[in-house]
Amino acid sequence: MIGLGLIGGSLLRAAHSIGRTTFGATTSEADADAASRAGFDVTTQVEAALSKAAERDAMIVLAVPLPAVEEVLRTVSRVAGHCVLTDVTSVKGPVLDTVRRRAPYAKFVGGHPMAGTAESGWKASNPALFGGAAWVLGVEHDTDLTAWAEVAQLVLDVGAHVVPLPADSHDETVARISHLPHIFAAILATIGAQGGPLAMSLAAGSYTDGTRVAGSSPALVRAMTEGNREALLPIVDEALGRLGAARGSLASTGGLAVTVNAGHEGAQAFAASKDAERAGVRVSLVAPDARDGLIALGERGGRITAIDGDTAIGEVS
Repeated sequence: MIGLGLIGGSLLRAAHSIGRTTFGATTSEADADAASRAGFDVTTQVEAALSKAAERDAMIVLAVPLPAVEEVLRTVSRVAGHCVLTDVTSVKGPVLDTVRRRAPYAKFVGGHPMAGTAESGWKASNPALFGGAAWVLGVEHDTDLTAWAEVAQLVLDVGAHVVPLPADSHDETVARISHLPHIFAAILATIGAQGGPLAMSLAAGSYTDGTRVAGSSPALVRAMTEGNREALLPIVDEALGRLGAARGSLASTGGLAVTVNAGHEGAQAFAASKDAERAGVRVSLVAPDARDGLIALGERGGRITAIDGDTAIGEVS
């Protein structure tokens, strides 16, 4: 594990708790010290940890912010370039491009657990963080499916389910359901705070729900939103169009029915998706069209819940 913040630390803890051999590195002396005192095998020497991974043919997980990925990958390529490699970064296209440039021989499977809190660092890590969570695992035309199954098994072992997707589908989707909400939360928090002490004294559930993620580390939020610029810009434009329509309606007729009703329907659709009946599906990982089958499953909102030999077992609505 390279990086021991919220996600990296939680994954190290979770993997250790199910009996996997774990070790890691972080450039944060505070996180390394805290993890060491908790009994984990960690170091501040990233190259040493990667050399150890190469010796053991271990899976390497990159849990560093997007701006740090390229530098770490240079060391991965030089020291452990043939290991199975995955990451937990919230943007997939830029990471995939960087891996292809900097560590072309690594057996790379991009990953993104859809789990987290507004807190950060080892102190916020929790081995139960991934229970029931969706975890995107990248599938591209050249993905090594043996490596993919190995990473998928780790994801399943720590309690998450796997959503197979190509990088471009992932980035467009998280722009809608993660990155735009972070921008909205920042704007809502700013507008609320500008109301001064009175606004802060009256703020209740709708404000706290809408601004929760504004408490996240600004550096991490900037890394994921700015890193997903290409996919995020058209989603921001879409949101601005809806805000403009709401503003126009409010100014001309005094009504917000279209905006409010559409939002209510969207919330109901989200709630219904959680209770939807699902049909079982099996994808052979050795079939010639295995990658297409995995992508089709993921893009329909399906998920993998088990790996049985050369077969991925899942379900879809």
